[in-house]
Amino acid sequence: MMKRKVGFKTLGCRLNQFETDALASKFSDLGYEVVAESKDTDVFIVNTCTVTNQSDQKSRYVVNNALNKGHNGMLVITGCMANHHKEKLEQKYPNAYVVSNDQKSAIPELVAAHFNKEIVPSNQYVGGVFNYAPAAETFHTRSMIKIQDGCDNFCTFCIIPKVRGRAVSRPVEDVLENIKQVIAFGYKEVVITGVNISRYEFEGLKFSGLLKQILDLPFDFRVRISSIEPDGFDEAFFKLCDHPKMTPHLHLCLQSASEPILLQMRRMYTYKSYMRIVERLRRMNPLFNITTDLIVGFPGETDQDFEVSLKALDELQFGHVHTFKYSRREDTRAARMDNAVNEKIKKERSEVLRSKALNSKMAFQQKLIGTTQKVLVETINGNWAEGYGEFYAPVKIACEKLIRNQFYNVRIKDMLINEGEPHLVGDLV
Repeated sequence: MMKRKVGFKTLGCRLNQFETDALASKFSDLGYEVVAESKDTDVFIVNTCTVTNQSDQKSRYVVNNALNKGHNGMLVITGCMANHHKEKLEQKYPNAYVVSNDQKSAIPELVAAHFNKEIVPSNQYVGGVFNYAPAAETFHTRSMIKIQDGCDNFCTFCIIPKVRGRAVSRPVEDVLENIKQVIAFGYKEVVITGVNISRYEFEGLKFSGLLKQILDLPFDFRVRISSIEPDGFDEAFFKLCDHPKMTPHLHLCLQSASEPILLQMRRMYTYKSYMRIVERLRRMNPLFNITTDLIVGFPGETDQDFEVSLKALDELQFGHVHTFKYSRREDTRAARMDNAVNEKIKKERSEVLRSKALNSKMAFQQKLIGTTQKVLVETINGNWAEGYGEFYAPVKIACEKLIRNQFYNVRIKDMLINEGEPHLVGDLV
C-alpha cells in the first residue's frame, strides 16, 4: 500500500514554523510522506499568517494556487488567519477544514478521522497550544523550541492578542525535555520562540531564569532567540547574552524610532531605552548583531517622524531590518485613528527605508570580513555549502565533503551580492 502524502506551506513567524515542524514530524512518524508543496498530496496543510493585509493575501494565494493546480485531496487551513477569518474561510472554501491555533496540534487526529470517513466537526479535537511532540525531522536545520504563546501587550496596531489569545507559558520541565530530545536527534542549534517570549513566567520563574537553565544543559549546542521585545530585559538577561552558548544576535523589535509614534503604538519602551540596550550589548561585543522590525506609515506619522526612524539606522547599525507598511487591521485601536498616511507616501517611505536598510546590512557584513565564524551548515548545493555563523549572517563555503547540520570554523574572506542580497564567503580554517 502506497504511503499517503502530506504537504505543508507555512507563512509568517517562527512560531508557525515550530508548529509546522512538529506536525510534519508527527505525520512522518505515522507513516506519511512529508513534502513542502501541494502537488499530488493526499493532505495539504496551510499554516497561515494574518499580521498584515499582505499576509492575508499571501495566505489566500497559497490556498487558491493549490486548488487551481488541481489539488483535490484533504485541505486544512490553520494558523492565525484561520482564527481571524474563520467564517469567511469556511464560506469561501466549503470543503476545507478550518482549524484554529489551539486545535492545530490535533490536526493528525483530524486527518485520521477524515480518512476513516468519520463524520466529525473540525472543532471536536482539542489539541492545546503546547501539545506538540519534539520534532525529529523538520524543514529546518535549526530546531524551534516553543516556550510561550499569546500576548497581553495589546499594541494599537496588532491583531495577535485576538488570534493567539492571552499570554501563557509552557512548563519549565517540558521546555528542557524538548531541548534534550532535539539535541539527541542531532540538532546543534535551538531557537527559542513564542509570541512574546520576554513575558515568559511559569510558577514564578521568568524568562531569564528559564534561559539560564537552558544554557546550563551539558550538551554541545548553541542558543538563538527568535524575537524579543525591548521591555523584557533584566540584569540577569544581559549577563546571559555573554554566555558562550548564546549567539551574539537578537531580533529586537523597534517598530519606530519616533517617541510620539511609539506612544501612539502603545509600545512599552522609548527609543532612548532601546538605544541603551543596544549600546550595552555592543559594549559586550562590538559586532553584536541587532536586527529589527520597522513600520512605516503608521497613522499620524509625519515626515519628521520618518526621518527619525531613518536616522536610527545610522545610529544603531542594524544587521537587517524587516520593513512593513502599516496595515489597518479591524478590531485594533489603530484602525480607529485619524490622520491615515496616504498609500503613495507609505510606498515611497518604504522604498527609502528598504534601500537604507540594505546599506546597513552590507555595512554590518563588511565588518565580519577577516573574522572566523562558527558556521552551521544548512544546505549543500553542488560545490557550495551554505549556513549561518553565530552573528546570523549567511555564509557560503566551497564544499569539501561538508556535512549538513554540522559546525565548521570558517574564515570570512569576502562579501558578494546575489540577487540584490549580500552574503559572506569564506574558507575552512
